[in-house]
Amino acid sequence: MDVTTDANGPWLIVGLGNPGPEYASNRHNVGFMVADLLAERVGGRFKRAGKAQAQVIEGRIGPPGPGNRRVVLAKPMSFMNLSGGPVNALKDFYKVPVANIVAIHDELDIDYGTLRLKLGGGDNGHNGLKSMTKAFGAEYHRVRFGIGRPPGRMQVADFVLKDFSSSERKELDYFVDRAADAVEALVIEGLERAQSTYNS
Repeated sequence: MDVTTDANGPWLIVGLGNPGPEYASNRHNVGFMVADLLAERVGGRFKRAGKAQAQVIEGRIGPPGPGNRRVVLAKPMSFMNLSGGPVNALKDFYKVPVANIVAIHDELDIDYGTLRLKLGGGDNGHNGLKSMTKAFGAEYHRVRFGIGRPPGRMQVADFVLKDFSSSERKELDYFVDRAADAVEALVIEGLERAQSTYNS
């Protein structure tokens, strides 16, 4: 499978989460939080994307001139476990190669606030990634935002659908900002340089 990125083509940056105000502050919605911050930086507002079940913003990130990149920011408006359909529709509509897709998502097996950037791999039980991989293969980029494991005997499903704790919220804005920086670095500088800066 060709996993070559297209430097001149658009990038599709997808924040994963569940739609609706009752989910907005959940750990599972940290991808939406990062996408919202990137939208502020681009200077746009999310709007419905035609027939795709998603909200999108088209813009550019990076310094003025040849160094910047055309991007489509997206938030699927399906539920998490159906993310693949909307993302696949956007991929086809904007003619984005799979290797130019970036999924921003919560990650249980990483400590809270820690980032890991990677290309391809398994879904580690994450239903959003599982749906995307089923739709168009696994060779897309991931920005994995650590949320840690549930305490005690709490079920994973309950943990990810709860809001961040009060102690976590004290640092959440900083970590979301850092994750947005990591997405920009990945798109502008490439995976290896972004990994060397943000994989901790």
